[in-house]
Amino acid sequence: MNKIRYYVFLFLASLFLISAAAPAYAECTEPEWQNNIDYSRGDKVTHGQHEWRAKRSNTGVTPGTHKPTWQGQGQCETTEPPPPPPGSSNIQIFGVWHAGNHYADWAFERDMTEFDTANRWIIDRGDGIPSVNLVVLSFVHPMRLLNKTNDAATVNGVPRGMTQDVVDYFKSAGIRVMMSIGGITYTDAWDEALATAPVNLALNAAELANDFGVGIEIDYERSTGPNLAALDTFITEYRKIYPYDPRGADHRARLTIDLAAGGRYLQELNRHATIHWLDNAQPVLDYANAMVHRSSGSPSNWQEHVNGMPTYDPIIPPKAPKRFTGGLFLKGNMDNCTDFEDSEQLEHVDYVQTVAPNGAGTSAGMLGYMFWAAETPSARKNYTPTTPPNSCEGGMGIASAVFGLDIPMLPLRQE
Repeated sequence: MNKIRYYVFLFLASLFLISAAAPAYAECTEPEWQNNIDYSRGDKVTHGQHEWRAKRSNTGVTPGTHKPTWQGQGQCETTEPPPPPPGSSNIQIFGVWHAGNHYADWAFERDMTEFDTANRWIIDRGDGIPSVNLVVLSFVHPMRLLNKTNDAATVNGVPRGMTQDVVDYFKSAGIRVMMSIGGITYTDAWDEALATAPVNLALNAAELANDFGVGIEIDYERSTGPNLAALDTFITEYRKIYPYDPRGADHRARLTIDLAAGGRYLQELNRHATIHWLDNAQPVLDYANAMVHRSSGSPSNWQEHVNGMPTYDPIIPPKAPKRFTGGLFLKGNMDNCTDFEDSEQLEHVDYVQTVAPNGAGTSAGMLGYMFWAAETPSARKNYTPTTPPNSCEGGMGIASAVFGLDIPMLPLRQE
């Protein structure tokens, strides 16, 4: 608790000092950086109230996101509005995928006293306020949901561990809850369910959402040849029951999709989602999550969603920054969990809050972060759970305070 207060104090004090005694800077004289211009070594540009010099030839590499490519030449005045400071409302989503204590199958019902011990840091960062504002319970098996299976691991198609008590544990603290259908392990099951009865799958997903008062996440990780027509049917049928709600007031209407960390994996799904479901003018899905892949996400990954993939054939169009979150790893022995000062959420926060649109949308800044994952997501060697003595108040909890996280989550930015 003392450490949290220390960081909050430092943050508020820094804001006061910045506003009270902001230094004067010379006017920027170099041309504005543009994504589609070929730059040579030595070229100078202006971007984000700084001037930059190219250290090597490049195209489409945003200054400030890759040190080997651009060297900062100092801050200057521009006509651009200043970027929001850490703690602004641009970080609207700060959430965790929750894998439970049995490798993301949630096959066993939890004792809620034990569950509270394992997850107290999520609902209480040390001062009675949650560390996150979203928990996504991962994963629901698509075929079991379609068949409303009842067996040793599942009740009416829902994993036995995903109980109303678990949902209410988080919702009673003001944390939004969703359930994720799929995951990499259940990719074949997604294929089978979509080929069998996508309409019924959507109806069962909507019933699940209504029964538990949660949103639904689509995690369909078929890298080539995904059944997009059937997935489109699933989404259309779900939206007939729970239409897109820009206010976010109806938790059942929150419908999202997971995409790759950048634009190079899940290309067909990414292209279709960007064009048909994440269009700013007529959004169908609320947003996408840029997942982690092998290592945590980074601005270089996320910029591929902002830029699109214009050299691909067919191209993948750009996304509005406010239509996706960036995924980071969360393990009990890494800084993202234990040490905010050295965390990736702090390292990347300026980019996440200020990244400019590049062909889609008009407002700067991504929606925020998602973390994989709370508790025990993998049986792989050396994966340290986020449970005592390795709970995450020192990383996630402090981030929640410093970022000024809105709990409950406010309506997401619309354009």
